[in-house]
Amino acid sequence: MEESTKKEIQTLAEEFQASQKVLTALGDENRQHLILSMMSLGNCSGVRVVDVSSKSSLSRPAVSHHLQILKEAGLLKSRKEGTKIYYYFDPDMKAINTLIDTLSLALRITKSLPDRGGEE
Repeated sequence: MEESTKKEIQTLAEEFQASQKVLTALGDENRQHLILSMMSLGNCSGVRVVDVSSKSSLSRPAVSHHLQILKEAGLLKSRKEGTKIYYYFDPDMKAINTLIDTLSLALRITKSLPDRGGEE
């Protein structure tokens, strides 16, 4: 294997490690459902836990917990207005863009390697 390919694979490993939080956040069915629920509410300025929990079978504390995980993964942001907290999708989408870059690098590396499957 060429040295440049080895370096790319090392870079890919580092990028996958950096994307672990977003991959874990997106990999959970409950969080996928909450993301879809937030989208269906159609309120780009933000939604509250009570709004999202009304679209879910999860309790408010569970919804709050999952939204916090999505926030820590860089998918959501929040703002506080008085005692109310509003969650909204991160407009910078840095976490998603990092994941896209990681997956693009994985595709590029995979395409550059020879077929290892043998004859079928």
